[in-house]
Amino acid sequence: MSPVPTENDDDLSGDGYEMVGAARRADFLEPVADEIEDAEGSSVSFDIMTIPADFTVEGLVHKFDKGKLEVPGFQRSYVWNQKQASRLIESLLLGLPVPSLFLYTDPDSGRQQVIDGQQRLLSVVQFYHGTFKNAGLQRAREFKLTGLGPGSPYEGCTIQLLRERHPVAMEKLNDAVMRAFIIKQNKPDDATSVYYIFERLNTGGTQLIGQEIRNCIYHGPLNDLLRELNTNPSWRKILGRQPADARMRDIELILRFVSLLHFANEYRKPMKDFLSTSMRRLRHLSAEECGRLAVLFSRVCDQIIVHLGEKPFHQNAGMHPAIFDAVFTTIARHDGEVKDALRHRYKALVANPGFLSNLRHRTTDPEAVATRFRLAEEALYGE
Repeated sequence: MSPVPTENDDDLSGDGYEMVGAARRADFLEPVADEIEDAEGSSVSFDIMTIPADFTVEGLVHKFDKGKLEVPGFQRSYVWNQKQASRLIESLLLGLPVPSLFLYTDPDSGRQQVIDGQQRLLSVVQFYHGTFKNAGLQRAREFKLTGLGPGSPYEGCTIQLLRERHPVAMEKLNDAVMRAFIIKQNKPDDATSVYYIFERLNTGGTQLIGQEIRNCIYHGPLNDLLRELNTNPSWRKILGRQPADARMRDIELILRFVSLLHFANEYRKPMKDFLSTSMRRLRHLSAEECGRLAVLFSRVCDQIIVHLGEKPFHQNAGMHPAIFDAVFTTIARHDGEVKDALRHRYKALVANPGFLSNLRHRTTDPEAVATRFRLAEEALYGE
């Protein structure tokens, strides 16, 4: 008998990034130590309630089909092969325990998000639906149990054959228990704990980071808009690279702009929590609001290319996020309108000792962010 598969048993390789220190930064981003430290750590504490619950397999499939369980649509998606999925079904048929699921109660929708165990859940759901498809297949195929132990009576069974030939085993599968831990955040009331829980529990071959995690848990109109804005031709010239970043750090920069445009006066460290909270607050933007934001973003990008040229925010090794957010957001606050001699004004800004001091140390401190915005306003729009 084969061992029960775990979420680490991926049959698709990762993207080759090493997740240590400055290597987390893409080659178009300046490796600013304070920015990296901000993204990697936080001293925030939570009041979280964890409730154990036992679901039957049939009950879980029913909840999924009714839309009461959300499987976030993220890059890694469903990657188990059919043999791995079959081994899980066999374990349930044999009455063996399987690893628990972790579910997070979304305070906005009340639905439960699967933050760990999606490979197991989707394996069961696909078997009950009778079809199998993973990230490596172009088309779905019939789900037949395969790769089971020698002499297994269930080898080659579809869900229909299992019902017809092994009705007792089918009932046993329906009633098999999968334990889940349902997590709900009590305090603070910003739902940021889901980011940290996902960050620590996701067990893929390549650990998800930053915007990849937000893409999982804050899906909605804003998330769709961020991905669309990331294809803007002028924006790609500002970044200095055409292909989208595999780890979504380019999209995170757009979110940084959107968050500071809306909530700069409420900013507090760490930056990654500010971005997560902002994305949650704005995730259900109306079509009209998305349209206005898209027009503004495009206008600012075009103005920057016309007046400052390509890669204007690059310093040394790459694009400096602190220069970008101060200048880009300040121009957006003026609806994309710029004053004469913008290039000269910008050069004066980045040569300002006060501005420079806020680029080198404690760049994500609220005081540093506020100072950069004040100096950008004075330099770009002052008399």
